[in-house]
Amino acid sequence: MRRFSIGRYVLPVYSILALVFLLIPIVYTIVFSFNASTRSNTVWEGFTLNHWVNVCSRQDVCEALNNSIIIGLVSTLFATILGTALAIALVRYSFKARSVVSLSLFLPMATPEVVMGAGLAGLFFNIGFAPGMATTIIAHVMFCLSFVVVTVKARVQTLDPTLEEAGADLYANPRQVFRKITLPLLMPGIVSAALLSFALSFDDFIITYFNSGAVTTFPKYIYVAASRGVPAEANVIASAVFILAIVIVLATQIRGALKRAKFAKFK
Repeated sequence: MRRFSIGRYVLPVYSILALVFLLIPIVYTIVFSFNASTRSNTVWEGFTLNHWVNVCSRQDVCEALNNSIIIGLVSTLFATILGTALAIALVRYSFKARSVVSLSLFLPMATPEVVMGAGLAGLFFNIGFAPGMATTIIAHVMFCLSFVVVTVKARVQTLDPTLEEAGADLYANPRQVFRKITLPLLMPGIVSAALLSFALSFDDFIITYFNSGAVTTFPKYIYVAASRGVPAEANVIASAVFILAIVIVLATQIRGALKRAKFAKFK
């Protein structure tokens, strides 16, 4: 006869409760994106698809979304280029301040965002740089750079240098070796770092709040609108972003599973 053990059920029950707790805000956001509300979106008034069809009927919502996308794309581009170069330099080259640079790159990850946001705001103020789109992009590049370096650095460390040496033995110059061998091998790590950078930039509020001035991003708009009820159009955008993220994850997993199945046939 099997003994009853309460420990057997604690972990499954805890996991289910934690999952429900995490999903409640997401479910609430998706459900209230269909709410037939006109001003306050805090009380259910009926089902409608109007907010999904006419999501940009609130110009302020779409303007904030456009600002977040522009800031995210530009800061991701600069952070990915700089971070990839730094990651390669830290792994492949020896120089005097390498350990100091490596430590400095980890500090923004360990420092609270309010410290970094306030510090950058003070720096921009002292040099007479008015807060706006440019200061927000610079701040986001500084914030995302560390995450890009860590992600790409892990990929660089797994590369076999003999592959690049083989390219050089076949009379390829350093630029050709990088373009045809190193860069394609690093691309999965670079893409992952870019996606992470964009997600962090798009989602950031604290650093943006200190350095954006009159520019309104989507998280900043949600924060201001929360006191009177987030409009249904904002819920539509949030729901669409969540669904898009799920689709990307599922597509990546399915693609990986198909690749593994394809390689297994040749073994």
